[in-house]
Amino acid sequence: MTGYRRPRSPRTGPAAVVACAVLAGAGVLLYDVTAVWTGHRAGSWRSWLAGQLATRQLDSTWVLAGAAVVAVLGCWLLVLALTPGERRWLLLRQAPGAVVDRTGVAALLELRACAQPMVASARVRVGRRRARVTVHGSADVAQVRTELTAELARIELVREPRLTVRRRAARHRPHMH
Repeated sequence: MTGYRRPRSPRTGPAAVVACAVLAGAGVLLYDVTAVWTGHRAGSWRSWLAGQLATRQLDSTWVLAGAAVVAVLGCWLLVLALTPGERRWLLLRQAPGAVVDRTGVAALLELRACAQPMVASARVRVGRRRARVTVHGSADVAQVRTELTAELARIELVREPRLTVRRRAARHRPHMH
């Protein structure tokens, strides 16, 4: 699998920046608190900040500007947290960076399964590591598995999902008159 890299989500960069900023802030604060515990004076920045927070009014321009910046950053982080990632893509062997959607692979496997004799319908779920197929009807499971394995090989995924094929009785739909 060398040379093949999973596409990165657009939110990994901002998440790394936020993580580094939080880590740096926590480190500075931990260093200052440890210094006070060991008998040293508090950092001048901490004394200044405590004095500012004690004397500023809530309707001060600086307090409102700080609150607005924190609110915008919080909204941005919420948007990044709710946007979809890149887990739905499967890597292809043909070219580095080439991907295919898992739902497309599932649709292709469903078509191939339904084309088999004695298959009334099929339900296919494709994950990153497994492909689960349930065929409804009286089809030969081994034959369906062979066809679907050949189809997965034809797609040429970098990591071919482990195929599981199950058979269920065909769903009976009563005729309406």
